[in-house]
Amino acid sequence: MTHHRTTTLLEAALRAAERGWHVFPLRPDDKRPALHGETACQRLADCADGHRKWEDRATVDPDRIRRAWADRPFNIGIATGPSGLVVVDLDMPKPNSNTDTPSGVTTFGALCERAGQPVPTTYRTRTASSGHHLYFTAPDMVRLGNTAGTLAPLVDTRAWGGYVVAAGSTTTAGPYAVVDPAPVAPLPGWLLALLQPTRSTPVVSLVVPVVSGSRAGRAALERECNRVVTAPEKQGNNTLNRCAFKVGRFVAWGDLARHEVEAAFQGAGETRGLTPAECRATIRSALDSSIRTARPRETA
Repeated sequence: MTHHRTTTLLEAALRAAERGWHVFPLRPDDKRPALHGETACQRLADCADGHRKWEDRATVDPDRIRRAWADRPFNIGIATGPSGLVVVDLDMPKPNSNTDTPSGVTTFGALCERAGQPVPTTYRTRTASSGHHLYFTAPDMVRLGNTAGTLAPLVDTRAWGGYVVAAGSTTTAGPYAVVDPAPVAPLPGWLLALLQPTRSTPVVSLVVPVVSGSRAGRAALERECNRVVTAPEKQGNNTLNRCAFKVGRFVAWGDLARHEVEAAFQGAGETRGLTPAECRATIRSALDSSIRTARPRETA
């Protein structure tokens, strides 16, 4: 059985290498690299000129791959940077998360909708935890790194400095398998724009317009609008969505007028640098969701 698994994983590693993807062994039934660490390095073979980490040792050489997978059922890691890939990792909520926490697939779909873009069709795998990996070819002349939650909650990306577990691998949580064998698509320009580092721009202080309503509601609106304005780089949309959702309960309770809340957040979002259309879509979606799920005041 072990020999059969080793052969199966070797074949999967060779298929990945045929695509030009640089692979390296991961521990059997695990996601961690099977290569030695720097403290254990004896400066031999590949490391003769100094310790080489997994990204440097990942290879497309079939002979090296056959030797590496000769006698153990190693899982397969794909070094995304050397492979010319950007992989979008749509994760699942942690087991102890709130039951209403949306998955990465859901939050990424919402991000695409807000951007007025379809969910990209590309090579896609299912992870052991039932998340998804979307593979894209990296843009020329741009060196992207990894991100965690920059695009949306539970949406990470892997590029230079990162790796993903390849289809055919299996962990104790389950297998990694191809769910869409479509050709690997180029990274969409709108996603690249969100992932590229940008120069920070000075944040203009926001004066929240005077609104009617309860004192608690007005205070919450002012606090959350200022959080939008001072949101970290690349987190403006996520922050706007989260803050509008928080204030939505005051609209549900009748403490604040919806049109005044929408106008205040529209100003905050545009001040942060979001487009008017992006602000309107995000605010509408967040308030609709918050009002629909708001608990009665006495139990909140």
